[in-house]
Amino acid sequence: MSSRILISLILLSSLSNCNETPLPKSPTNVILILVDDMGFSDLGAYGSEVATPNIDRLALDGVRFTNAYNTSKCFPSRAALLTGLYSQQMGYHESFRQPMRNAITLGELFQSSGYTTLWSGKHHSTENPVDRGFDHYSGLLDGAANHFNPGIKREGEGQPAQKGLKNTPVTYRNWVIEGEVYNPYTPKSKEFYTTDIFTNYALDWMDQIKHEKPFFLYLSYTAPHDPLMAWPKDIEKYNDRYKEGYEAIRKKRFKKQKLLGVLPKNAVLSKSEHSDWDSLTAAEKAEESRTMAVYAAMIDRLDQNIGRILKKLKQQGKLNNTLIIFTSDNGGSSEVVNIPEGTGEIGTSTNWKSLGKNWANVSNTPYREYKNWSHEGGIKTPLIAYWPEKIKNKGFISHKPVHFIDFLPTLQELIGASYPQHLNGYTIFPSPGKSFLPQLLGDSSFKRDAPIFWQWRHGKAVRDGSWKLVAHKEVWELFNLETDPVEEINLIDKDKEKAAQLKSLYKDWAAQFKITKR
Repeated sequence: MSSRILISLILLSSLSNCNETPLPKSPTNVILILVDDMGFSDLGAYGSEVATPNIDRLALDGVRFTNAYNTSKCFPSRAALLTGLYSQQMGYHESFRQPMRNAITLGELFQSSGYTTLWSGKHHSTENPVDRGFDHYSGLLDGAANHFNPGIKREGEGQPAQKGLKNTPVTYRNWVIEGEVYNPYTPKSKEFYTTDIFTNYALDWMDQIKHEKPFFLYLSYTAPHDPLMAWPKDIEKYNDRYKEGYEAIRKKRFKKQKLLGVLPKNAVLSKSEHSDWDSLTAAEKAEESRTMAVYAAMIDRLDQNIGRILKKLKQQGKLNNTLIIFTSDNGGSSEVVNIPEGTGEIGTSTNWKSLGKNWANVSNTPYREYKNWSHEGGIKTPLIAYWPEKIKNKGFISHKPVHFIDFLPTLQELIGASYPQHLNGYTIFPSPGKSFLPQLLGDSSFKRDAPIFWQWRHGKAVRDGSWKLVAHKEVWELFNLETDPVEEINLIDKDKEKAAQLKSLYKDWAAQFKITKR
């Protein structure tokens, strides 16, 4: 029995038990779920062996996108997602320590249409969301923190691993509860775990909303971003799963991706960039398999919590009239954080462990490179839209390119909101994005008539149609993604005219923001 058929049977069984009570017609509720540092192949519906039945249900009863793009880095992606602008348009391509100028946020957009606006989880900015259109905000204002305890050591526990902030002696990250900032924030409960807590915040708010009042929920998880930490019972499910090594898992994912249809028929598995598993010592293999087991457990826990959200929507009779969008802020990360004083087993609160390049290569199957690169492995994300009331072509897989700048125009069209020219004392830039709402409603004629651009640190790229020009540290490569979707055949010397054309497009775009070589 194929994995797709098996997943479908499971989903049909779960749907048959749904006794949702219909309510009077009301504006569509919207839930936007963003996860952190998760690669293209890390969900069951995109090829993974990790158990993600709730997210897979969204995919198989909704729409999956195979050419959805972020910016390759946390805070620029989040800025683009929130505003419909390139991060460069608001100065978020270099630093997040400033207001989001010349932009309207999704919170402000939905508030203008009478929605209750909720944000739970990570922001990665210095602006408090309650000042930018959100009625409620609780979560991590910064980029990353200990999942079990973002604060100081609690009695009877080891020292929680903490990563210091760059160019400052402050170790603790800003935490917010109902708009009030805490630093440090030390949770009293030893049952605290970020993924669970972010969901708790959201569920509590959902209980407070009157049935006739529409809501927008931005649920922004920090998992599976390092530190890799998970509950022991979740890790136990994967203890033996990864002992066969990098390439074996990668090949299995690629085979499943082809069966599921999330890769074009001509896609190949890119050349591996991981170490030779057989060259590792027994101790190294044990550490590496444990590392991936914890990473998988974090994704498993994400799925469990999304299941809690779905259950709440059923109980409230709101599931059919809610659009749920799921995506990730960048590709799998090869970054490694080294904290020498960290102790304890991988997965616990006292050990800050990173995924590392080897498993990130698996995470991004079948693509090249990682977070911080503008190659497909760094910028390509799973994107799922689930909307029972409106999505009729269930299980549809769209191969047309969309970008985070398209989210605000899509949701603006959905709720019929006006786009202001001025807000908060700033002139608001028009979004360069394009609504993909017609795709969700069954119109397959969506076509992007403008190129898409990327620039983060050493990476930069432009995609126009099927052509993509990409560079890392100023070394340009040219690919035709229609014939070579994994960027294996560099055409820079064979099609100099196309390369020159795309370089000119990129140069003109970058000149607007005074982007210089790094």
